[in-house]
Amino acid sequence: MKNKILRVLIILLVAFLTTSCSKSTSTNQQKENYTKENYTKTETTITMRDGVKLFTVIYAPKDTSKKYPILLQRTPYSCKPYGADKFRKKIGPNQFLMKEGNIMVYQDVRGRWMSEGTYVNMRAYIPNKKDSTDIDESSDTYDTIDWLVKNVKNNNGNVGTWGISYPGFYATCSTIDAHPALKASSPQASIGDFFFDDFHHNGAYLLSYFRATSLFGTPKNKPTDTAWYKIPDLKTKDQYQFFLDAGPLSNLNHYFEYENLDKPKLNTNNVSSDFFWKELTEHPNYDENWQKKGIIQHLKNIKSHVATMVVGGEFDAEDLYGALETYKTIEKYNLDNYNTLVFGPWSHGQWARTKVKNSVGNFYFGDSISINYQKNVETRFFNHFLKENGDKNSGLPEAYVYDSGAKKWESFTTWPPKNTKKIKYYLANNQKLTVQKPTEKGIKFVSDIKKPVPYSEDIKTVFTPRKYMTDDQRFAARRSDVLVFETPVLENDLTLIGEIKANLKVATTGTDADWIVKVIDVFPADAQEQEGMQSHLKMSNYFLMVRSEVMRGKFRNSFTNPEPFIPNKKTAVNFVLQDINHTFKKGHKLQIQVQSTWFPLIDLNPQTFVPNIFKAKKEDFKTQTHTVFTDSTIEFSVLN
Repeated sequence: MKNKILRVLIILLVAFLTTSCSKSTSTNQQKENYTKENYTKTETTITMRDGVKLFTVIYAPKDTSKKYPILLQRTPYSCKPYGADKFRKKIGPNQFLMKEGNIMVYQDVRGRWMSEGTYVNMRAYIPNKKDSTDIDESSDTYDTIDWLVKNVKNNNGNVGTWGISYPGFYATCSTIDAHPALKASSPQASIGDFFFDDFHHNGAYLLSYFRATSLFGTPKNKPTDTAWYKIPDLKTKDQYQFFLDAGPLSNLNHYFEYENLDKPKLNTNNVSSDFFWKELTEHPNYDENWQKKGIIQHLKNIKSHVATMVVGGEFDAEDLYGALETYKTIEKYNLDNYNTLVFGPWSHGQWARTKVKNSVGNFYFGDSISINYQKNVETRFFNHFLKENGDKNSGLPEAYVYDSGAKKWESFTTWPPKNTKKIKYYLANNQKLTVQKPTEKGIKFVSDIKKPVPYSEDIKTVFTPRKYMTDDQRFAARRSDVLVFETPVLENDLTLIGEIKANLKVATTGTDADWIVKVIDVFPADAQEQEGMQSHLKMSNYFLMVRSEVMRGKFRNSFTNPEPFIPNKKTAVNFVLQDINHTFKKGHKLQIQVQSTWFPLIDLNPQTFVPNIFKAKKEDFKTQTHTVFTDSTIEFSVLN
């Protein structure tokens, strides 16, 4: 009897597992096959005004009973998978727009992947084009849209552009000299200027992006559907030690010396073949090369028929500057345009993901933040301007900005808000941060070139850094070369909003130095623990980095014409930290950290003036003593 019962139970268990697996497999197949089942895919080339053909992929709904708008993304990162029978699992900005039905178009930009032509990193915009040979990303987008609305069946004549990071830059370009059919554009985490985004911050080279260089600078002489670049293999898991051992930046040149174009391998002739590395090393200052590539200065005359929604992450380590400056510039110079901002608790591009739990690094902000944005903000924006009447009454706020301390969304009629007042905190003696001006005194620290302050306590190698933006800063505060200033425990909530101004008064025994300022929310000892943190961390006394920035000292007066410090002379170093919206809660403390190394997030400053840091020699690097004076201030804005 027992054996019969056991056999029946086994049969039932097998049947249950089989059914469950079948359902799971069916669900996964539905997810994988949705695009293929509901869209047709066409691969084509579109000829630009100068005759160059750009590879383009068109996903059109199989339901041809109605007309659809076109959503276009132009990208240097590939339209793959290539092949008419190979489909992306997800198309368009989000799953909701995909399932509603839109014509989704992807294009390899000029000189990348399957497109013809020569690739130029952040190709400069040409304001006054004289003939068909004057091309830029704006003209390529115009020509692409013109072909699409004339040749793609069942389109309703309305086009939207979108993209994250570099594709965000191309979305921005689409709004300049825009095609009449372009009705909506959403530049997201868009690059604004390569001297302030990604590879540079206020003149300091972001060494942590070193491995990404070949992605943009490896030469290519023909269209290809496979990667022709090679990401440098550091052969270590410890990037801090790797770059410290490497020494001056010139010792890294050999990573970009290629034997041939299609399959790059290292050679030994000591000549850089990577055009982006060459550009970085030959243009250490904000010269004409970088100035002409910046897109921000060209956003003063956006066509009024193009609605823009700029999206950025408050903890975006890559393109924080670009997103904020894109929005602010369009807003300032295009008064009649529809232009809005979404600024949320995200790392780079995190808003496009569908993970329910929304954390940046170790810090948790809430559930379904990205999904709700996709459904209720992004989809609404594109539908209103591409499928509905497209007036300015979209139902969305002017600025939708997350309070990263209170953990809630807020709507504003302007960004930054106008109803604010300034508050200055002085970097006082005895680690105090105070609104009362203290007696002037110099606080000294030694910046040892052989023991730079790490930007993260993690032992790892990254392609580009991200999680450090919310990292616990206790590890840094406990070093003698990091100055700490903090308020007493707050008796009331304190909301800081908008940009932050660091007005430092400093001196150095050398002739150059970097100055890093970090704004930190110090949690109380009894802070509630949260899941998902690294095992060695606790929320008790967590030092949450809210904002941080570096200024390379020699650029303190001009990014174009650097100048040395006079040793031991008190000198003003002023710079801006990007916008925040953060409530420091009652029981917390506001803390400022000041340091002069941040390694290897940024490269090592020799601490002696050199015209070109990429050509600095080992003997240029010197340990120096720096001084921060107590009349230095950090200026915030608070709501009235």
